[in-house]
Amino acid sequence: MKLDTMPPLDGLVYRLVVAVDVEGYSKLDALDQSLVQSRLGEVLDLAAHDAGLDRSHWYRQVRGDGELAVLPADADTAWVVAHLTERLAANLADLRRAGTPLRMRVAMHCGTLTAGRFGLVGDAPIVTCRLLDAGAARRELAAASTDLVLVISERLFDDVVRTRFHDLDPTRFRATRFRAKGTWYSGYLCPGPPRRG
Repeated sequence: MKLDTMPPLDGLVYRLVVAVDVEGYSKLDALDQSLVQSRLGEVLDLAAHDAGLDRSHWYRQVRGDGELAVLPADADTAWVVAHLTERLAANLADLRRAGTPLRMRVAMHCGTLTAGRFGLVGDAPIVTCRLLDAGAARRELAAASTDLVLVISERLFDDVVRTRFHDLDPTRFRATRFRAKGTWYSGYLCPGPPRRG
């Protein structure tokens, strides 16, 4: 989706940012990349729908093998962390059973941002993308028996996951700390859905 067709961001806002990235995408040929993009779009749309979320109200920036999305101001952050992740994991499990597996990292962070000439600018998209690309998140997914690994910022863990709203289970998360581009980042990793089973 083009940036100019998305809901506008008016000035500096504080929002939940969600980013996804498919494992192993760059190793695929062009035809398989196209198929993965289609499958990813379907998984994201279906998971959001099943979680009661309307992606047409999200500000979305497509990234070849993933997406960076800003959710509306009225999004229930705990609901998104709990239910969107759970529905994504369920849809990925369905794909695996159908013989077309797709594995992904999902990163989330709340912070400030605005729209710039070439995309999103501000703290929130930068932190979200650093979490998504962290070596610890990549290693966690490579070693996981699940097709999804969630990585969230320390702020999101403290402000949202610890509340245990929507059956979020803080014990399913493991702290991580890493350095990227000269800055230290702290976050939490969770293989699979973050709710109590």
